[in-house]
Amino acid sequence: MRPADVLPHRDPFLFVSEVVSVEPGRAASGRWHLTGDEQFFAGHFPGRPTLPGVLMLESLAQLGGIVVLADERFSGKLPLFGGVDRARFRRQVLPGETLELQVTVSRLSARGGSGHGHAHVGGKTACEADLLFVIVDRD
Repeated sequence: MRPADVLPHRDPFLFVSEVVSVEPGRAASGRWHLTGDEQFFAGHFPGRPTLPGVLMLESLAQLGGIVVLADERFSGKLPLFGGVDRARFRRQVLPGETLELQVTVSRLSARGGSGHGHAHVGGKTACEADLLFVIVDRD
C-alpha cells in the first residue's frame, strides 16, 4: 500500500514514504526516508540540519490516519488531529536517516479515537506520543 493511495496528503506535506504493515483500525508500521533535500532542513538549523519535532509528530499522525482509513468503516472520512499528550523527543533525526514509525490505536469509534505513536532511528527512540483524533466527513 502506498501512503498517497490512502491519505489525502501530498508533497510537500506527505511524511510517510512507505507503509510496511497495516492492521486496519488497529496498528501500522511505516517509514519516512529523509533524503536531506527537504526544504525545512535548510532553515532548521543552518549548519546543523535537524528534523523538526513537530514533523515527527505529524508523520506519526499520518501513519495513524492510514490505520483509520484502511478500515472500511471510515471510507470517505478524514481523521484530524485532536491533541497530543506526553510527547517526548529523545534523539535528533538527521538528513539521510530513515525514521521508523509505529502507531497503535487503542480506542476507535465513529467520532474519533486515540493511540500511541513511536518513531525511532536505528533502534533508538526519536519521538513518542499519545495521539488523539476526531473523524469528520471529507466534504
